Amino acid sequence: MSNTHVANGIVHNVPDDMKKVLLSQSELLINWNNLTEIARNEWICWVTIVKKDETRKEHIERMREDLLNGKKRPCCWPGCPHHNPKAKKWFK
Repeated sequence: MSNTHVANGIVHNVPDDMKKVLLSQSELLINWNNLTEIARNEWICWVTIVKKDETRKEHIERMREDLLNGKKRPCCWPGCPHHNPKAKKWFK
């Protein structure tokens, strides 16, 4: 029996499109579930805060690649404005 539990972030829950990708590869799911709640929250926010579907798909693919390469957080991201008040200045 394979692991199908996808852990959430501190503020955000994993949306269905991200969950589908995370469940597609066991190594990816293991890497995801081994992240801290804050790190998972950063990835979720980074993917969901964009406005265009095309950009969201690109973010999900980059998340997949980065997690498989051992990265813990999205690069060049000021942080989740829903969790970190200092990051709010970067979002309108």
